[in-house]
Amino acid sequence: MTYQPLSHPFLNRLREHVLFTAGPIGSTILGLRPVPDYGGIDGCNEYLTVSDPDVLAKIQRSFYAAGCDAVDSATFGSNEIVFAEYGLTERVRELNALAARQLNAVRDEFSTGEWPRYSFGTIGPGTKLPSLGHVTWDELVHSYREQALGLLDGGIDVMKVETCQDLLQTKAALAGLAEAFAETGQRIPVIASVTIETTGTMLLGSDIACALTVLEAMDLVDVIGINCATGPEQMVEHVRFLAENSRRPLFIAPNAGLPELVDGEACYRLTPDEFARYQKIFVDEFGSSIAGGCCGTTPAMFETAIAAIGRRAPKVRPAAQPGYNFEAAAASLYTSVPIRQETSFLVVGERTNATGSRAFRDLLLAGDLDGMVGLAREQAAEGAHVIDVMVDYVGRNGVPDMERVVSAFRTQSTLPLMFDSTEPPVIETALKLYGGKAIVNSINLEDGERKIGRVLPLIKRHGAAAVALTIDETGQARTTEWKLRVAHRIYDLAVNRHGMEPGDLLFDCLTFPLSGGQEDLRGDAMETLNAIKQLKLELPAVNTILGVSNVSFGLKPAARRVLNSVFLFEAIKHGLDAAIVNSKQIVPLNRIPDEQLNTALDLIYDRRRPEAVSYTHLTLPTNREV
Repeated sequence: MTYQPLSHPFLNRLREHVLFTAGPIGSTILGLRPVPDYGGIDGCNEYLTVSDPDVLAKIQRSFYAAGCDAVDSATFGSNEIVFAEYGLTERVRELNALAARQLNAVRDEFSTGEWPRYSFGTIGPGTKLPSLGHVTWDELVHSYREQALGLLDGGIDVMKVETCQDLLQTKAALAGLAEAFAETGQRIPVIASVTIETTGTMLLGSDIACALTVLEAMDLVDVIGINCATGPEQMVEHVRFLAENSRRPLFIAPNAGLPELVDGEACYRLTPDEFARYQKIFVDEFGSSIAGGCCGTTPAMFETAIAAIGRRAPKVRPAAQPGYNFEAAAASLYTSVPIRQETSFLVVGERTNATGSRAFRDLLLAGDLDGMVGLAREQAAEGAHVIDVMVDYVGRNGVPDMERVVSAFRTQSTLPLMFDSTEPPVIETALKLYGGKAIVNSINLEDGERKIGRVLPLIKRHGAAAVALTIDETGQARTTEWKLRVAHRIYDLAVNRHGMEPGDLLFDCLTFPLSGGQEDLRGDAMETLNAIKQLKLELPAVNTILGVSNVSFGLKPAARRVLNSVFLFEAIKHGLDAAIVNSKQIVPLNRIPDEQLNTALDLIYDRRRPEAVSYTHLTLPTNREV
């Protein structure tokens, strides 16, 4: 199963016609003279729906009259966080519903059966950034839920989550919308639009690839876009990236150039012809579907753009067509990392794991956040692509530990995080704190569908990927056939029933240690390798991962390095995509002496040659030899 577009009259029309949408409500209000009547709540543009609705109607009417297909509501800051500054918190639903009805009345003056017009419910970022700890996930979700319920009550046509500066805020807004849709039984289209500053990133440092990875993982998003901050010239390369990689229709709404401060007021210098020229590039060359305008844009700009572009279907983009080879990825708050690496395997650093790393466990028990962050950064310097974070430890509550660690790691580590826990509350705590696209480690069928049925909805809600262990009710799968049977069951649950992307599943075919000498474990490594190879044939869209060091558990460190390295490279030959390893402990095969290499291969493939070493008393190099 892959992304399936929502069927809705607005989106159906969007596939047939480039639409023009106006959103500069706030900047237009600020430029009005005389100043509108704020009814004693100065500076709150959203309150004009009560105190001076005629001024809003006049602005909105001018854009519809210019030929716009949709216009924004005056609800950019109509949420609990912003309204708390004005003493309006209890009126969030009321004022959003009123704003939607006010806009719809203007819309209806222009809308016809042949040319339907639309109302956009604008949902801004608020004034607090959750990734910096200004506000909690739950507070934001509730705030956006209340706003969405009001807009739905007022009959808004489309939700527009815009000017996003913090991807965690965006995810919280989408979660609030999802709750409102579930409560009312209504599902209307959703636009999610990020703001890229002149620095080339979002305010907190997220690049466009990171933003796209996060938004593409959210099923609720029907249209992806960029708005505000800059003029169209500074947006060109970001729009190009979206056009080449996004499966959704594109919404592009620049400001009327970079604002200049003149006599204490923002002035925008872009001309109608320049606005039209860039929008034509976005539509003709890149394939944007919605030509929008943000701060400083005017009805004259839209008239010129509409005349230049015309009324026609959007350009067909390969990325937006069925069958597009979508690239699964994880993302930090800053950047995106493909799961399938071109020249290597995905290295998941294992050193920030309280079970497997004594150094990390000691830092965790001491509450040394700086030390733990240092370990994460060391792994990045050593070549890791993703950081595994595991705080579960006997006798401790993992929830506060995970909260402290993720709160530090999310802004101080540039690598995506893998949240490693067997406890759903610990996983949920981590996901609520993380603006990137995380990987959850792990899901399995040890308890049948009971626990996996709790975790999969969390993974979907937060747009994460997942490691799936081949464990079922009878234990850890040992044979190839058993491992594949479990994998197909999990695939059906995750993909067909919960709507996960196949590429967001990383199957761990698991292996037992080969170092103990038990007769019944001698073939386990081969079964694991064969299962990886067969899984890639039967489910080619999924990915595979291994916790490599388990194969050598019980050996001395030098021997572990050789066996881990050889087993890893054999697994890669069989189709392994990712591995949880300490990358500095992996030895290139050309640096392993032939005798040691062959000894490791004998053990992995259970080659019982008379001249082979004893497997029970494995002879591999000492620390000094390595």
